[in-house]
Amino acid sequence: MAHNPLEMEDWKISEAAEEHMPMPDQWREILGLEKDEVLPMGRLCKLDFIKIIDRLRDRPNGKYIEVTAITPTPLGEGKTTTSLGLMEGMGKRRKKVGGALRQPSGGPTMNVKGTAAGGGNALLIPMTDFSLGLTNDINDIMNAHNLAMVAMTARMQHERNYNDEQLERLTGMRRLNIDPTRIEMGWVIDFCAQALRNIVIGMGGRHDGFTMQSRFDIAPASECMAILSIARDLEDLRKRMDEITVAFDRSGNPVTTGDLEVGGAMTAWMRKTINPTLMSTAEYQPCMVHAGPFANIAIGQSSIIADRIGLKMFDYHVTESGFAADIGFEKFWNVKCRLSGLKPHVSVLTTTIRALKMHGGGPRVTPGLALPEAYLKEDLTLVETGLGNMIHHIATIRKSGMNPVVCLNRFYTDTAHEIDLVRRAAEAAGARFAVSDHWLRGGDGALELADAVIDACNEEPNFHFLYPKEMKLRDRVAMIAREIYGAEGVAWSPDAAAKARRLEEDPRYDDFATVMVKTHLSLSHDPRLKGVPKGWALPIRDILVYSGARFLCPCAWDISLMPGTGSNPAFRRVDVDTKTGKVFGLF
Repeated sequence: MAHNPLEMEDWKISEAAEEHMPMPDQWREILGLEKDEVLPMGRLCKLDFIKIIDRLRDRPNGKYIEVTAITPTPLGEGKTTTSLGLMEGMGKRRKKVGGALRQPSGGPTMNVKGTAAGGGNALLIPMTDFSLGLTNDINDIMNAHNLAMVAMTARMQHERNYNDEQLERLTGMRRLNIDPTRIEMGWVIDFCAQALRNIVIGMGGRHDGFTMQSRFDIAPASECMAILSIARDLEDLRKRMDEITVAFDRSGNPVTTGDLEVGGAMTAWMRKTINPTLMSTAEYQPCMVHAGPFANIAIGQSSIIADRIGLKMFDYHVTESGFAADIGFEKFWNVKCRLSGLKPHVSVLTTTIRALKMHGGGPRVTPGLALPEAYLKEDLTLVETGLGNMIHHIATIRKSGMNPVVCLNRFYTDTAHEIDLVRRAAEAAGARFAVSDHWLRGGDGALELADAVIDACNEEPNFHFLYPKEMKLRDRVAMIAREIYGAEGVAWSPDAAAKARRLEEDPRYDDFATVMVKTHLSLSHDPRLKGVPKGWALPIRDILVYSGARFLCPCAWDISLMPGTGSNPAFRRVDVDTKTGKVFGLF
C-alpha cells in the first residue's frame, strides 16, 4: 500500500514496508535459487555469484536497462528513486524485473544530501541497513586499502632504520627504496572529512613511522572499490590486488601491493565483498546492492558481477550510473560495457523541472537552505531556457546507439504546462518521454515510465562505443571533451601533458580504460557554469594511475577525492530510539 510521503518520512515508509519484506529463504523460492546460492546475513542475504553464474551460464540474458540523469542540482534529481520506481512499475505490469544499485557512502548519508535509498514510495528497504554499512562491504574495502598503506609506511620505516644486511636478516625483505615524494595512495575513511585532505604522518621518534605528507580520500574513491566494480570473479579480484601501484621508487619504477606482499591479505579482507547483497523495493521487487557511488571521482557504477547475474535471473534488469550522462553514463558506456561485454537496450534519462529551471538561469540551489520561490511556481521561460541541458544529454545517449527514454521525475509543484513543454522538447530530440509519480504513488505512479521502457526494449539498439580501444589517451580525452562535454578543446598543464606522453609510450598502459575525474554539477569543469556552456576548453591538471583496476584517470581542473561536510549536515537529525533500538531521522 502506498503511503503519503508528504506526511510520512522515508524511514517510516521503509519501516512499514519491512513488515512484509521477504526473508532469505523466501527470496530463494521467489528467485528460483538453490539453497547454497543464498547466504543469509540476518534478515538480509548475499548471493553466491560464482555458483549462480555457473548454474545459469546457458540461460539467455534479459533486457539491460541503465538509468542516468541530466546535470543535477546539488540536491540530486532522483536517479535511484527513478530506478526503484521503474522496477515497481514493471512489477505492476507483471514483468520479472530486478536491479542492481550502488551502496551509499557514509559521507553523503551523514552530510547534506542524505542517504541514497530512493524516496517516498520508490524506496529501497530496509533503509536503515542500507544507509548504515549494510553487509560491511565498504568497511572491508577500507580495511583492505588501509592495510596497503600500513604495509607501505611500515616498509619505509624499516628500510630507513636498517641497512641492507640487517633488513634481509631480520625481515627477509629486499629494499624497495620508495620515494617519499612520489606516493600514489592515501588513506581512506567513509566520511566527508575535509580536515583530512592534507596531513602529516609519522610524527615522533624513529619507531613512530616515516614522517611525510599524506592524505585521506573518501572510501568509494579507493582503487579497491574500482576493482570490485569491474572484477569478473574472485580470481580476477585477487590478481588485481597485487597490481595496485602504491608509490614509485627513487629510480621511477612503480612499487605495487605485490612488491609489498600485501595483496593476499587485502583479498582476504575483501573475500565476502565479491557477492552482491540482496535487498528489495518497497513493493518487493528484488534489487541487488554492489559497489559504490561517486561517478565524479570514481567509476560510479554498480558491479559487473551484479549485472551478470541479474541479467540471468530477471527478464528486465535495471542498473544505475552515478550523476549525469556526461560522467556516469559515459563511464557505463565506454568503460563498464567494454569490460563486461554486455550490451544495454535502453537508457533512462532522469529529468526534473527543478534542474531545468536551474539551467535556465534560476536562483542558486543550496543544500540545507530553503528552495527559492522560483522553483515552487510555474515559470515556462526558465524551463524552456534550461531545456538545452536535457537535449544535450539525449544526444549523448543517442551517440551510443541506445534508445533514450526521458523520465520526468515529477514533483508536486510541477505544472501541466511545464510538463508539456518538456515532453515536446524530449520527443523532438528523438527520445521517448514519460511522466512518473513513483515518489508519490510507487509502482502505480510509474506505469507510463514502465510502458515506455518496455516499448524501447523491444527495439534492438545499434550499440557501439565512442572510441576504439586502440585510441591514445590524449585523443580519447579530446573526444570525450568535445563529443560528451561540448568543449572546444583540452588545455593540458605541462606536467599532465608530460605524464600523458610517458603513459602513451609505455606499452604497460595500452589497455587501460579512461575514467574521467570531473565535477558533476556542470557539463564543463566549472560547477558554476550551468546549461550548455560554450567557448571553453577542458583543463587537465593530472592523471591518476590505477594499475590494479587498469584505469587512467585524467583530472579536470581542481577536484578533491575527499568531499567536505556542510554546515547543516544530516547527522544532526539522526538518532536511536533507546527502547526499541530503531534508527530514526535518516532521509
